[in-house]
Amino acid sequence: MNVGMRAVAPLLLGMIVSASAAEDRIDLALPTENTALLRGDEAEFYQVVERNLHGVISYPWQGGQYGYVRDPRELGGEVVYTRFHEGMDVRPLHRDRQGEPLDEVRAMAGGEVVYTSQRAGASNYGRYVVIEHRWGGCPYYSLYAHLSTIAVEAGQSVRQGQKIAVMGHTGSGINRERAHLHVELNLLLNSHFEAWHKAFFPRETNQHGVYNGINLTGLDLPRLILALRSNPSLTIPAFLGREKVAFKVLIPAAPDFELPKRYPWMIEGLPNDKPASWEVSFAESGLPLRVRPSDRAVSSAELSWLQTNPVNARYFTRGNVAGRGSGAHLTDSGKAFMRLLTFAE
Repeated sequence: MNVGMRAVAPLLLGMIVSASAAEDRIDLALPTENTALLRGDEAEFYQVVERNLHGVISYPWQGGQYGYVRDPRELGGEVVYTRFHEGMDVRPLHRDRQGEPLDEVRAMAGGEVVYTSQRAGASNYGRYVVIEHRWGGCPYYSLYAHLSTIAVEAGQSVRQGQKIAVMGHTGSGINRERAHLHVELNLLLNSHFEAWHKAFFPRETNQHGVYNGINLTGLDLPRLILALRSNPSLTIPAFLGREKVAFKVLIPAAPDFELPKRYPWMIEGLPNDKPASWEVSFAESGLPLRVRPSDRAVSSAELSWLQTNPVNARYFTRGNVAGRGSGAHLTDSGKAFMRLLTFAE
């Protein structure tokens, strides 16, 4: 390298690092005018749900949060919430005289609209929009559901804060009184979802292509939004690196295992082009967190580790695992979910 190149090299390296940091940077805005989350006023931010415990009806805002916040049951003398809510439910600020919500729904970040579902009865989401964002070279997908009207179409680029829809109450389990925006931030599991769906649900029609909610698995969006306010340089890999692992599963090595290709930051340990299997670590939500090559050969998915918990595992693994201790095992739905990770046409 000549003297001139030696002088330029640090500058070029600095430009590359800066560009990479800019690409990794996550800039998320709230999707409506409701900013109560940022003020710590969660009761004004989350829409309530109806709970029934032993015949006692209540309407807590806590049910609008991300996590195990629904379907309470008394197990072992304590109340356990057994249904996972994968997004956050934002309550409206504006309604017309009939009580219909008027709030604009806006893109949380710039990206490309990859899917819109205009049929209100085609899924539990009702009318919904999916936008692809790219951070650190990887795709992430924000999903906006229960919409009244949609103002964008697939293939359209949108900027942060741009109106994409109007809040509504389409979809199942929601009425005008409980109108809200359900919003998620997801990883995409497999581009061969349609073939997997046909194999495991032959009597059902998949109306949403790869952007079916089964193929999108959500991270803790409200916690990420708040974490970014205190640390604007936080990345999704760093954020998910702090998530608690609930269970691990060994899955057969497959050439079409897309997850570590789509999200290479998941890979742990030394690179291995031909592992005997992959051990995938999952959060309680079923969100894959890490992928480690393994020398242990398996013919089908096997549970390899489970966090210690006195409650039946089905209540903290979204039904992917059942039982306790040495009796814990993958359920049929858990086995089907593991097949989704490596399914190919």
